[in-house]
Amino acid sequence: MDWQRAVVFSTLLAVSWCAEDLTFPPGFKFGAATAAFQVEGAWNVSDKGESKWDRFCHEFPHKIQDRSNGDVACDSYHQWKRDIEMAEELGLHFYRFSVSWTRLLPSGFANHISEDGTRYYNNLIDGLLEKGIEPFVTLYHWDLPQSLQDLGGWTNPLVADWFADYARVVFTLFGDRVKWWITINEPIVICDVVYNSGIMAPPIISPETGAYLCNKNVMMAHARAYRIYDEEFRPKYQGKVSVANHHIWFDPLTPADAELAELARQNAVGRYAHPIYSKTGGWPASIEKALEEVSLKRGYSKSSLPAFTQEEIEFVRGTYDFYAMNHYTSRLIRKAREGETFNFWPFADCIDLGAKVQKQEDWDVTSTFWFFIHPEGIRRQLAWLKQQYGDIEFIITENGFPTVEGIHDPIRIKYYKAYLKQVLLAIKEDGVYLTGYTAWSLMDNFEWSDGYATKFGLYQVDYNDPHRKRTPRDSARFYKNLIKTYTLDDGATQDEL
Repeated sequence: MDWQRAVVFSTLLAVSWCAEDLTFPPGFKFGAATAAFQVEGAWNVSDKGESKWDRFCHEFPHKIQDRSNGDVACDSYHQWKRDIEMAEELGLHFYRFSVSWTRLLPSGFANHISEDGTRYYNNLIDGLLEKGIEPFVTLYHWDLPQSLQDLGGWTNPLVADWFADYARVVFTLFGDRVKWWITINEPIVICDVVYNSGIMAPPIISPETGAYLCNKNVMMAHARAYRIYDEEFRPKYQGKVSVANHHIWFDPLTPADAELAELARQNAVGRYAHPIYSKTGGWPASIEKALEEVSLKRGYSKSSLPAFTQEEIEFVRGTYDFYAMNHYTSRLIRKAREGETFNFWPFADCIDLGAKVQKQEDWDVTSTFWFFIHPEGIRRQLAWLKQQYGDIEFIITENGFPTVEGIHDPIRIKYYKAYLKQVLLAIKEDGVYLTGYTAWSLMDNFEWSDGYATKFGLYQVDYNDPHRKRTPRDSARFYKNLIKTYTLDDGATQDEL
């Protein structure tokens, strides 16, 4: 988006918001998020084990845009006090971060628990609580131990047992103070994106098999962790547990594509939500049928999507206390034309559905290839989820905007305002029971295949500074003011940081 278009975007927003109620309801909570591999660094400090992303960055640097890695990242392992200070400066109600599996369990298994890893997370959790900030903890944010990846990783059904053992350790160590939990962040990325594209760890392309094996195993792993918490820890600690799904909203390109758009939603959302949140459990019927048909056409004897037993359906169904949604962008979808080629799913084409996706002409682009601006998508996604799964509690666990450089980031502020307005409409006009919003991210970090070229942070990180100096952007001041005033009204007083 160039600056002239940004001004137009800003003007349109200002006009459309006049005389509207832009106030968030009492009790609504605002937070910000990071993830272990993206910020911690200290990749081989003490007894920490190697993760699949450590291996990926070191062996395949050409797959990272700037050939960088997470060896130091934001050095949050050493700069955790500053991270807490930033959360306090913003007035965050909660800080969402993830635990590094290999920092806590260096071998990947529960035979040895790292004292240094335990100390680091205790310091972070206790420090947040001392400032009145709730720790919101993710067990797994993409950094599988390489030792487990060598055994097949998420395509090995035993991964559910390994994850369950890990989850029990984390709940045991930190459950007395942590009341909000995410089991697995964005299963669609660790399954569909990984095995369809080869651009993320592990670089294994297996769209017809690996993605769907991973899909079922992730569902079982999440359910195992949830059941452990529910039976062993909830009676003592009364916390809440969910999985965080990444949702791209699909609109039909034409009215004739409406049925295809719904099928795409069931594929992108339903495969990772229907087994947990629906009343019936199991896979969405439309997806079971579609994927069986395409598998048989490819010469397989049965569907590539592994079936659930009735016992497994009941085991997975209902394993949630709220719905955690990550959302950034949207797509238009249409039926593929004869001879068209496909890109990887889900940030591009729906290969197994014979569908192509594109952006609407007036959607602005961003600094990263998969991200277009369509604020209405977040509201439509929330309304669709409510229609599918009922009046459950929703929390937006990631939403943010990428830039390239600089402290002054008016475009990010415009993005936040536009999307948060749609969040308010979902609450006030659609009746969505939404209780929290999480900005991605607290600070610039290692953005996977983008490396450090893409900046999502409310705080800028100076990667040339050995201490990784953090500096608040204009968007940090905006977010601080929003949290203080509970309104998107531009007339509210802006505080300095």
